[in-house]
Amino acid sequence: MPDRYSRQELFTPIGKEGQALLSTKHVLIVGAGALGSANAEMLARAGIGKITIIDRDYIEWSNLSRQHLYTEEDAMEVLSKAKAAEYHLKKINSEIDVNGIAEEFTPENAEALVKSADIVVDGTDNFSTRFIINDAAAKNGVPWVYGGCVQSHGVALPIRPGKTPCLECLIEHLPHEGETCDTVGIIGPAVQLAASYQTTECLKHLTGHEMATDLVYFDVWKGDHSSINVTKLLNLQCPSCSVNATFPYLQKEKGMKTAVLCGRDTVQVRPVGGISSLSQLRKRIASVTSKVKENQELLIFEIEGIRFVVFKDGRTLIHGINDADEAKKLYERYVGA
Repeated sequence: MPDRYSRQELFTPIGKEGQALLSTKHVLIVGAGALGSANAEMLARAGIGKITIIDRDYIEWSNLSRQHLYTEEDAMEVLSKAKAAEYHLKKINSEIDVNGIAEEFTPENAEALVKSADIVVDGTDNFSTRFIINDAAAKNGVPWVYGGCVQSHGVALPIRPGKTPCLECLIEHLPHEGETCDTVGIIGPAVQLAASYQTTECLKHLTGHEMATDLVYFDVWKGDHSSINVTKLLNLQCPSCSVNATFPYLQKEKGMKTAVLCGRDTVQVRPVGGISSLSQLRKRIASVTSKVKENQELLIFEIEGIRFVVFKDGRTLIHGINDADEAKKLYERYVGA
């Protein structure tokens, strides 16, 4: 396919040499939701040699208005976002290597994933995961591109370990009022613009150009746009990127972990060990419910109005409650038995 990247090669800052470089590079995308899937599609079309995309969630109908990579069929089949993304990206560009991982990005797997990449893209929707990206990237000297969007506004910022302030340095200066797409909504153009800034910075870095040093903020509905240079905000005592960094967000946790997902009336339960298999779990719950659906990546069942979405590793989303202690009890009763 000699003409595939011809128009991109005509763009002088990339050219044929830059295009050849892109084919040798590996991008890790953490999160396959709105931002992650938009970045993944643009990077796949740009000819990145390898894309790894990790995500803990599955596709719902409410995703389709802003997560352009997915289809109605994906929602009907309740596919994991990571595996659906892998499938669609391979259809978009069969020349590249794509690996979708249907798991949560955690301190246990973060370093191995990050150190294998040339750059990391933030496609998450929460700061707890971003801080794990930040520590893993700082510890291993891998640049990453922070991004966020909600309602009609968004932000983007490249972070280069050893050269620019990290997320921990900047947290006091970043907008993070607790708003999420699940609580205040979002429109597609805000996603696409934030992702465009992120992908552009990736292409710069991967073709040997300097990334920006500005935090970009925009509101597509109001037509606002601003930026601020962050280089002077470096914290020499930062626990994540200073000489004496302790990388606090890479500390591995013991025992069962729960997380109440903001705005979704859902609790995620991550057990210590996994489960024997989804098929065996299905047989076990057959006596208590007939509302069951299964695919290769997850098992969904409903009991007394509570919906369980169980992944192959045992991680479970329990919909219909927002109490972590109650979620643990339900998990142990129906999943972990």
